[in-house]
Amino acid sequence: MNAEKIPDIIIGRLPVYLRALQRMADNGIKTTSSQELGEHVGISAAQIRKDISQFGEFGKQGTGYSIAYLLDKLREILKVDRIWDVALVGAGDMGHALARYQGFTNRGFRIVAIFDSDKTKVGQKIDEFVVEDAEKIPERLKSAGVKIAMLTVPATSAQSVADKLIQAGVKAILNYAPISLNVPNNVKVQYIDPSTHLQRMTYYL
Repeated sequence: MNAEKIPDIIIGRLPVYLRALQRMADNGIKTTSSQELGEHVGISAAQIRKDISQFGEFGKQGTGYSIAYLLDKLREILKVDRIWDVALVGAGDMGHALARYQGFTNRGFRIVAIFDSDKTKVGQKIDEFVVEDAEKIPERLKSAGVKIAMLTVPATSAQSVADKLIQAGVKAILNYAPISLNVPNNVKVQYIDPSTHLQRMTYYL
């Protein structure tokens, strides 16, 4: 299966299905239908069947999906059937919150290092982490083989930090800075800007 051929919008819905299926499994439910899953996530049954069928046949007509099996398959497709090491750059308020967030590990991610360019923050502790100097990103992440980073730095320094991450071999960046990053084609960037999402919602108010 060529990952590039699957539309990104479909990939974006898979974690939503994964989360809903995990909730069902936690409640002791063993099987589900695309209709029931659709009611949980607010997506039509037809769309769910179409999305999932891009990756193979995982259900049986009339009996629906085995939740445990579909969970395993979706984790495999999203490559979260393992734990990914993640670097966090930016030890401000957002960085502190992400470093302390307990919800990453059971979803396939583990923060392993925190960096900041502010010399007054370097050496400070955030839980079990000691904030490291951002200048050390290339050598530190390259030797550790870290491929994913979260960026919670000001917009003015986001590009220069992204350049260091790419130099270190990082291939995926979750960017909280309100700026578009210039990266090579083989580096994937996801943008999270709460203000943009709020503005999108106020249109409907």
